Amino acid sequence: MLLEKNEYHAVLDKLYSKSLVLESVGDFDPVLYFYFMDTLAHIDFSICILAFNYHNIRNKMNSEYLRWRIDEEEKGDRAQFPAFINWLKEEHREKFDSLPELWRVIYDTKKPASYRSFRIVIDPDDNQPTPVQSFSKWIDEFFELKFVRSLYKDASLGKLFNEFISTKH
Repeated sequence: MLLEKNEYHAVLDKLYSKSLVLESVGDFDPVLYFYFMDTLAHIDFSICILAFNYHNIRNKMNSEYLRWRIDEEEKGDRAQFPAFINWLKEEHREKFDSLPELWRVIYDTKKPASYRSFRIVIDPDDNQPTPVQSFSKWIDEFFELKFVRSLYKDASLGKLFNEFISTKH
């Protein structure tokens, strides 16, 4: 049974109110789309852990998806995504700085942030839960129209990803 709602429920509602209905996601770069959806799943999982009891069925379902995701992350060009983010930092700093903060900190090899047991952990030494405002900010950044439109194969981020991949093959 769920307890009364806490402050994380509002940010969860915010996430679930977002939509890509006006986008042609089939035209997104497939790797960028995978990591876009992957990050949203990590945001969802992390919020649910804080909004619901850990053993709630919603958390269990998320765990099952994320277990499958680990194998998917290593397929094809997807395995190059973390290196791509670090390449952007070195070669296209302005583009790197315009990325959603969560991608910048999770995939930057010089930052301690990571996905741990599927939860978003920005500072491993901090024992406090991630502030609700951080989740709200990340959701806004990932659904900012300019960013979403950059995910298309022929858009700015899609082109840069293809440029990066062409140097790896």
